[in-house]
Amino acid sequence: MPIADSVMTFVENAMLYGLFPEDYHFKSISFIKDRIGSDTLARKDAVLWAKADVLLTDAMIGIIKDVKLGRLQKDSLTLRTDSVLSNEFYALQVQKILESNSVATVIDSLEPTLKGYHELKAGIKDFLDTAEFKDYTYVPYRVYDSIGYLHALPRRLFEEGLLDSSFASNDSVQVARAIKKYQQKKKLKADGKAGNETIRALNFTDKDKFFRIAVSLDKYKMLPAKMPNKYLWVNLAGYYMQLWQGDSVEIYSKVVCGKPLTRTPELSSSISEMITYPQWSVPQSIIAKEFLPELKKDPGYLEQKGFSLLNEKNEELDPYFIDWSKYTKGIPYKIIQGSGDENALGVMKFNFPNKYAVYLHDTNQRYLFGQSVRALSHGCVRVQEWEKLSNFILQNDSTYIDSLGRGSFTKTDSVQQWLLRKEKHYIPVRDRIPLFIRYFTCEGRGGKIIFYDDMYGEDHRLKEKYFAAK
Repeated sequence: MPIADSVMTFVENAMLYGLFPEDYHFKSISFIKDRIGSDTLARKDAVLWAKADVLLTDAMIGIIKDVKLGRLQKDSLTLRTDSVLSNEFYALQVQKILESNSVATVIDSLEPTLKGYHELKAGIKDFLDTAEFKDYTYVPYRVYDSIGYLHALPRRLFEEGLLDSSFASNDSVQVARAIKKYQQKKKLKADGKAGNETIRALNFTDKDKFFRIAVSLDKYKMLPAKMPNKYLWVNLAGYYMQLWQGDSVEIYSKVVCGKPLTRTPELSSSISEMITYPQWSVPQSIIAKEFLPELKKDPGYLEQKGFSLLNEKNEELDPYFIDWSKYTKGIPYKIIQGSGDENALGVMKFNFPNKYAVYLHDTNQRYLFGQSVRALSHGCVRVQEWEKLSNFILQNDSTYIDSLGRGSFTKTDSVQQWLLRKEKHYIPVRDRIPLFIRYFTCEGRGGKIIFYDDMYGEDHRLKEKYFAAK
């Protein structure tokens, strides 16, 4: 059974592709293969051979689909023209496998050609060589699921041998003592409190890491088959932005992205406009959650923070003459922060079409880029190297400025002068740079796999949806 041997060899090594052998009838095919190889009567059993043929064919089709498309559900962001494969496509690939007697050769030709995919895949073997696939209880972040957190934490500490019972959740002293021991073991701040850093460590098992690898490889399969020659890539989980040109990174920048409760959305768009010294129109969601409670306590809050209150005609209003107590979910007014060095958007804003009203921008809190955990914003992406990005756009784009007269071209030094004079200008971007904002919790680098915190809990949710039985 040469083709069976080829299929079995591939399935046996499926984890090197971020796949799970049990998804492709590994045990059943192995059992039949062993029986046929050792039992003369079984070797003559037509039903057994037919069953083997069905299982092998189904395994091959499953492998073809999962390597080509992945297992994650497509949506409006990730849907491609080849997201649905025809029966003819599957038949052709199976025929190629039968003709070549090599599953791996055909399957390798179906993988994404993206550099990031192959860099991640290259690190899987070393990871598997030392991985321990033991099941541990997942502890949800308290901010997402406080009840689940309280139930799961003692069980997880029990699994570490730090509690005598998994039902010690009522003994807060005992639990705190166990947490402190775990923190000391992991060289974390030993305060006896299960904060985010401790929860991250508890959930960071080898099995969880492999699930992240599997999810990330599938996410690469949902990107365009060929990326643009020039594009911006923001990895939220890695807190960074890259500007790619060809196969090289022209600009690397740290970023600050949305907090878990105000997460930055994943999206595809293109840079359409830059604004020097922008003003900030505070979204109603932020007004309701942060500004309104302060205004109820002190109407002078806006003036203290450098904000203005405007009506629908853009006329400035006096907040002292408004009854703030009657508003709960929002207000029928706009709150604007004028241009300036203290503006939350900093001195440069990068707009791109999207339904979430988010954008890239500078910040007046540049010290935040020095922090390792940078999920700190309301949803927009703050870019440390905003100046390098704006210069690159200007140097590679013929940009018109209406305020200077139609047909005049923007020069980098003109923008520098506007920044020095602290002037607000709109700079349309003619040759739009594609933008991909994504969430990858692991990447390959130099043959090793780098893992990032699953701060939004997205990979855990995907694991529960697609790989819960693994």
